[in-house]
Amino acid sequence: VPGGGASLRLCSTRAAQEGINKPVIDRIIRVDHAGEFGANRIYAGQMAVLGRSSVGPVIQQMWNQEKDHLKKFNQLMVAYRVRPTVLLPLWNVAGFVLGAGSALLGKKGAMACTVAVEESISEHYNNQIRTLIEEDPEKYKELLQVIKQFRDEEQEHHDIGLEHDAAATPAYSVLKTAIQLGCKAAIFLSERI
Repeated sequence: VPGGGASLRLCSTRAAQEGINKPVIDRIIRVDHAGEFGANRIYAGQMAVLGRSSVGPVIQQMWNQEKDHLKKFNQLMVAYRVRPTVLLPLWNVAGFVLGAGSALLGKKGAMACTVAVEESISEHYNNQIRTLIEEDPEKYKELLQVIKQFRDEEQEHHDIGLEHDAAATPAYSVLKTAIQLGCKAAIFLSERI
């Protein structure tokens, strides 16, 4: 029975919350939700420009995974009673602008954006995995599984970007560095605000 499975999941999640480091979990879920929200907006912007091009199906495939990531973090926010960052309206606009803007540079520009963002997110997820393992890997087992899976999928997106000539984008290193500085700032702010 689907309804029974969902309530069992919520009960186990609530039971697992006893003894958790609430400030750490709040920061992790809040920032990951914001990141997945932003990633969805980036891919939406890229699809608005390149959706009917030869690279459209590749972008759509990555976006579909990001939609699943966001759905999961929406569920975790409810289960762990974490408030979203107040910066979501900003990430809504900034993500779309970054996606559309990079796509206006063409396929390579969009893929350069993907490489920069996904590399930053993979690194960020690795830091969270280390934090949760230091805290208590057994206590945070479910969350660790989610973050590891999503990190692996973000790394796949990174690799897809490289396979689609991201590094051939004019001024690639400058573009990549600028996007990654923006990602670091967004992560810093979304964890706290």
